[in-house]
Amino acid sequence: MSYLVLARKWRPKRFAELVGQEHVVRALTNALDSGRVHHAFLFTGTRGVGKTTIARIFAKSLNCERGTSADPCGECETCRAIDAGRYIDLLEIDAASNTGVDNVRELIENAQYLPSRGRYKVYLIDEVHMLSKAAFNALLKTLEEPPEHVKFLFATTDPEKLLVTVLSRCLQFNLKRLDEQQIGGQITRILEAEGIPAEAGAIRQLSKAADGSLRDGLSLLDQAIAYTGGKLDDAAVATMLGTVDRTRVGALLDALARGDGAALLAEVGVLAEFSPDWSGVLDAFADALHRVQVRQLVPEAPVEGEGVDVDALAAAVRPEVVQLWYQMALNGRRDLAYAPSPRAGFEMSLLRMLAFRPAEGEGARAPAVPASTRSESAPARTPAAAAPAGMSAAEAARAALTGDAAPREPARPPVAVPEPVRSEPVRAEPVRSEPVQSGYAHDEPAAPTPATAPAARASEPMPLATTAVLADAASWHALVASSEIRGPARPLAEHAVFIGYDGNTNILRLALPASDEHLKSTALIGMMANALAPALGGAPQIRFENAPAQGESLRERNERARDERQGAAEAAFMNDPDVQRLITQHGAKVVPDSIRPLDEN
Repeated sequence: MSYLVLARKWRPKRFAELVGQEHVVRALTNALDSGRVHHAFLFTGTRGVGKTTIARIFAKSLNCERGTSADPCGECETCRAIDAGRYIDLLEIDAASNTGVDNVRELIENAQYLPSRGRYKVYLIDEVHMLSKAAFNALLKTLEEPPEHVKFLFATTDPEKLLVTVLSRCLQFNLKRLDEQQIGGQITRILEAEGIPAEAGAIRQLSKAADGSLRDGLSLLDQAIAYTGGKLDDAAVATMLGTVDRTRVGALLDALARGDGAALLAEVGVLAEFSPDWSGVLDAFADALHRVQVRQLVPEAPVEGEGVDVDALAAAVRPEVVQLWYQMALNGRRDLAYAPSPRAGFEMSLLRMLAFRPAEGEGARAPAVPASTRSESAPARTPAAAAPAGMSAAEAARAALTGDAAPREPARPPVAVPEPVRSEPVRAEPVRSEPVQSGYAHDEPAAPTPATAPAARASEPMPLATTAVLADAASWHALVASSEIRGPARPLAEHAVFIGYDGNTNILRLALPASDEHLKSTALIGMMANALAPALGGAPQIRFENAPAQGESLRERNERARDERQGAAEAAFMNDPDVQRLITQHGAKVVPDSIRPLDEN
């Protein structure tokens, strides 16, 4: 009984049959049609994407008995011999088995002779990076000036190991990894031609497991046909591959969103019965979180929801929490190798997500970078921080991602130190001016300025602005600083310039500088309007005017205040008598950019 595997049976024999790699096919087609064919080609790319196949088709195009063209006939003796791997003028050499200089010298000697049957003698050297340095050096001269009847076709998965002198003598084409749709489409066509029934879920799993290699996908298809007895169903293929049903991932996410630790561990127990690849489960978990985040921030984008209730999770979990969980899933996958067991490492990744989440306390803001947020214990649903003793809240959440739970010494405000100085450094007096915000969502809210609100204690949150006072830029700044605008909508609000507000129609008019137009999107505007609703008695209609912004945004105000504080601190430091004495009498020098306001941190 003779059986030809699918990867060989369905290997493309013409450029038109290739899947993907259109950029390579176009270049080779134009070269063949115009007669401008280089003498050396290098095809690079991961395994199973078509490097050797393209080289063989190219050899057929050069030697087809009906003439050199980009569309060989496939019927003449030469084309059939090349397809069968027995054409005498196509010499396929495995560089992994012929690495020495003696092999290359034999190749060079044979290259001088005319081809036996075809127009060109074609040398196809696979995994060419395996040749030794001496072999490469022996090949260089012939590679640069070969006989007119010789063409070199090189294929490699690791072009970085090739000598620069070799690369400079070749036309290089990098073959791309195939996406899941391309692999899935080819698998579907082959199954239809073979008359083998298959479920869509089974094809999707095989396409994903192929990891960009069509040959790997067809090898897995051969295995799946043998495993299932010729009928590919979703469950059987999942068992063969060791993948996890997406509904199980959805159940994990649902338990995590509800803060139900018992249900979470129960689902892990169910998963363990299938002996899954826990790293693959974390991959599926991160993939589901990615789909949830897309639905939250780009609602109009199409999102696949199979096995996971994307809409429900997008509504139940805040966007910044999704980001935090996504990072924890990636880091958990990395740390599996160091865990006592893969299951224990997987459980700890989920328990870390359960234990740490951004605080929802009064005045809290959504973090622009989840790793720097404050943290809280999820099951208790309280705003109390879960930070160990000696750690700040930001460090606790950072430790949740890195696994470093050791307390750190509190950071001290840096001060400028003249060099060389033996005595204690002189500190600049704190400058009493407007508080500074960096403009990012994890900063503390700015206190109200004397012009807009009475002084308040630092521990008290700023009162929200109301429609009665939203009449100028100062009141807009106070509203944004005290609002609950979260995530990527925060920079939009801080960069917006106040134009006007009509309390009767609840229309808020803003403007953005041309450099910040990229912040304006329908989704972010909607998020900002919903966050302003409590203060304005309802979500306002936000209209961005096209006229250039003439006022000052909150971000610009904070940067101006920061610059003023920095200038005042530098002036106070340099005018200090002790500093002047150290400079004039002892030759001390101030370290550039080392002066900071005393209360900056």
